[in-house]
Formats: sequence, C-alpha cells, structure tokens
Amino acid sequence: MTEAWQTHDVTNQVPPLTDYNLYATDAALQAAVAAFDADWHAKALHRQGARVGETEVQQWAQDANRHEPELESFDSQGNRIDRVAFHPAWHSLMGLLRGAQLQSLPWAHPRGGVMAARTASYFVHAQNEAGSLCPTTMTFASIPVLAKEPALFATIKDKLLAPQHDPRDVPLAQKHTMLVGMGMTEKQGGSDVRTNTTVATEVGNGEFALVGHKWFFSAPQCDAHLVLARDSDSDALSCFFVPRYRPDGHKNAVQIQRLKDKLGNRSNASSEVEFQGAYGTRVGAPGRGVPTIIEMATYTRLDCVIGSAAMMRTGVVQAIHHARHRTAFGAKLVDQDLMTAVLADLALESEAATWLAMRLARAFDASLSDDDSPVERAWRRIVLPAAKFWVCKRALELAGECMEVWGGNGYVETGPLARLYREAPVNSIWEGSGNVMCLDVLRAMSREPDVAQSWFQWLDERVGSHATLRAALAQLHGWLAADPTSHGVRARAIAQQIVLLSQAALLLEHAPSELAHGFVESRFANAGGRVYGVMPDTIPVGVQRAWLDRAFLA
Repeated sequence: MTEAWQTHDVTNQVPPLTDYNLYATDAALQAAVAAFDADWHAKALHRQGARVGETEVQQWAQDANRHEPELESFDSQGNRIDRVAFHPAWHSLMGLLRGAQLQSLPWAHPRGGVMAARTASYFVHAQNEAGSLCPTTMTFASIPVLAKEPALFATIKDKLLAPQHDPRDVPLAQKHTMLVGMGMTEKQGGSDVRTNTTVATEVGNGEFALVGHKWFFSAPQCDAHLVLARDSDSDALSCFFVPRYRPDGHKNAVQIQRLKDKLGNRSNASSEVEFQGAYGTRVGAPGRGVPTIIEMATYTRLDCVIGSAAMMRTGVVQAIHHARHRTAFGAKLVDQDLMTAVLADLALESEAATWLAMRLARAFDASLSDDDSPVERAWRRIVLPAAKFWVCKRALELAGECMEVWGGNGYVETGPLARLYREAPVNSIWEGSGNVMCLDVLRAMSREPDVAQSWFQWLDERVGSHATLRAALAQLHGWLAADPTSHGVRARAIAQQIVLLSQAALLLEHAPSELAHGFVESRFANAGGRVYGVMPDTIPVGVQRAWLDRAFLA
C-alpha cells in the first residue's frame, strides 16, 4: 500500500556545491596572486581553498548564522557581566581566520606582496562566512594605529599578532591573543561623528573616564575597542583605547544595552553600549581622534571591497554550478543563450571586482615599502573609496540576480543564496555609506591634485588609443573640469567612472583579451545604469560560454 502514496521521484535537483577548492577553481584570483607578487603564498592558498570548501566548514557558517550570539547581562549571582555567548561554530571559524593570520599577516610577516597575499586569503574565507570577518578586520586595522603608541603596543603586540583564537572572557593579562573593535557612531550622528557627545575626563596618570554611549558598538566581546570621545578640557574629539577589563582585573564600566537585530551579518554581535565612567587611555594626539580613526578606516574599507568582491564570487560560482546541473525546457540552463548572457555578465562583474581588490592591495603593499609613489597613493586615497562605493553596490544587485538563477530554491533559507542576499548590503553601509565615499573621492582629488594626476597618467598609459575608453576618460575629465558646484550632484557618476575605467585598464593588462574587450563593450555602452544579461551583439555566445569556463574551473 505504501507504493500507492509515492507521489514523485526527486529528479533534476542540483547537488550541493561542497568539497571543492575555492582557490584552485578561480583562474582570476590565481593570476592576480602571481601578478601582484604574492605567488610565495600560493601553496597556503591552495590549502585554505580546499579547507574552506569542505562540508564541515560550510556547516560551521550555517550554524554560526542560525544560532546567533546571545547577550548574558548577569551571572547567576546577579553580578553584571555583559557577556556575549557564541555557538561553537563561531569559534571554529575564528580559529580558521587566526590560523591564516588574517588579523595580522602584513604586520607579523612583512615582505613583498604580503598585502596581496592577505587579500587573496581574506577573499577565500569571505566566500564562506562574513560575520566572523568583522572583528578580524577591526583587529587588523587597529594594529598600525596602536603601533604608534610604543608603551601600550609593547604590552599587547604578541597578543595581536598571535595565530590562535582565545575565546575566553578574562582580563587581557591572562589571554594569549586578543581582538580589537571600534566604537564611533552615536544615535544623533551616525556617519557624522563630529556630533559625538561621549566625554572623556582625565583622572590622572594618563587615564581617562568615559561617559556616554555608542549606537553601533561592533563586536562587544572584543578585548578592547578604539573609541571616539571628546576631551572634557578642550571639547575636541580624541581616540581612546578602552579595554573590556580594567588593569586591576575588574570588568570595565561598558554596559551592553542590547544586541542589534540585524538583517544580515547575524553570526556577528553588534551592540548598543553605555560608558559609565569607563577606563580608557588616549591613542594618538589630543584632538586628533577623527584622523586617527580614519587611518584605521582606510584598512577596513579595503576589507569592505574584498568582502563584497568575495560575495560576488560566491554568487557567480553558485549560479554557474546550478546552471550546469539544472535542466529546463529541454536543455541545461547553462546552454541556453539568454542564461549564458546573464551568467557571462555576472562573471565579468566578478572578475573585474577581483582584479580591483587585488590591485588595491598592491597599493597598500607599496605603502609598507620603499617603493611608494603618488600613483599608489592615488589608488589608496581616490580609487579605494570609489571602489568601496561601486563594488559594494554591485554586490547587492548581483546577489539578487544569482538568487533568480536558482529560482524558488534560491529564495529559501535551506540554500546558500538567501544568506548571501541578506549579507550583501552591510559593506555598503559600514565604514561610510555610498554618498560619504563619493564625496571623499571628490575631497581627495581636490586636496591632492598631483596625486590625482598620477592616476590619470597611469590610466592614460593603459587606455592607449582605445576609442571607447578614450571617450569615457574625456567624459570624466569634462565632469571634473566643470563648475565645482556641479561636482556634488555628479559625485556618484564620477566615482562610477573612476572604478569602471580602473577595472577596464586592469582587465586589458591582465585578463584574456576577449574578456577584457567584452567588459569594455558591455560596461561603457550602457554606462549610468544597467541590468545583468544585456550584452552587446558583438560578443558571440561561444565567447561568453568560454568566460563561464574560466569563471568556475570544473
């Protein structure tokens, strides 16, 4: 009788993409690692790519996001502890990140190409899980800032650089390793940190007591935070090192009011806190808190670009994998011309973002060496905020398109694309939203015209006589030469053009010729807004299918 109730067989369902090597299947990333002097890290990347692709590690990502961190305000005796409890999967992910030294590699092992090596490694991990990257990034970005305080840095350097994860909530002196977070934004200001009201009062011996609040306090479980507060004697914003525990071993007076209920990034804890006379010491010069934090934000913005480029890569790989296995209307999805156009367009976007992230890493490598130059500063100061604006924005649309490739299966939480879609907006918002980034581009070009000119010279050498790119470059020059009062309303168009021209130049220099020219034809023919899958008639379907083979090596 059981057979009478058998309604259907399960067929034409796509097998989960597991147990594959994220690095070995990525031709563009491998090429970029070689191009930007990080080939010495290739073996480690192969090992990491295989590990991150394993079913076990993928399950860690699912578990860490399904079982969210929980706030424990008091212990069983009623003592205030403000502790955040994480699922074991979170700590397993943090162990992987620390083992790869993503919080410290350039500072722990300085050498040529180390920023590119770290970027590639970060890119691989970010394809699996994004929430664990937040405290990793903040710790990474804090190290060059804290290193300028020799006395403090001497006591914590080894803990910052250590390649292990120490999840214990104990005073810093008892820990083997540490994490550092950030506390900038307040209710009334958001990105406008100059409206902050938290006050730091000196109490002697270089110590301060902080009173105030933070509306977004990233990763409150961290062992210390860098916090913006006003000096009580001058009302100027300074930066302060605020540890989780006071030097005497007692918990610092930083009370967690609640954890944020976020759209995505759910494995990571974000919080609202109050400082009730919290202990802190000043980092950087008095009244120079914003420039001090901006130095840290430069590194975190780089990670926003890498993270969003990695999300793009995740979506594209999942979409191609699905299309290679799913049959509809009598043929594999991947063999149907319109789907080919969509996937090829997505692959172009992903590869361009990968090369851009790796080229930005090259500029940061230069900043650590004797080979720094105005053009490398231009990449850090001008192209970076433009890239943070554009790549993070494009990741949002790309995630939705990849979900659509999957159809209804993409819209449910049992697959990987729902989490990707919820995760995609965070990098556009964190560390400066789109408008802030675009205005930063204009500010940098205005303040450092010689640096801007060096980037134009770099671009001019690579564009050559390419008519389409020449026209796009002339348009950019025209916008910048116009009345400065018009720049604000054009800020997004200017940032977009800077990124697209940078990506086109990089692909012409490093990618297969047909792919590079396909990017140019598709991006500049419809500049100013476009949907994926609108490809020029000049690009044959066979060429587009070759891009898919390159995008995800079988």
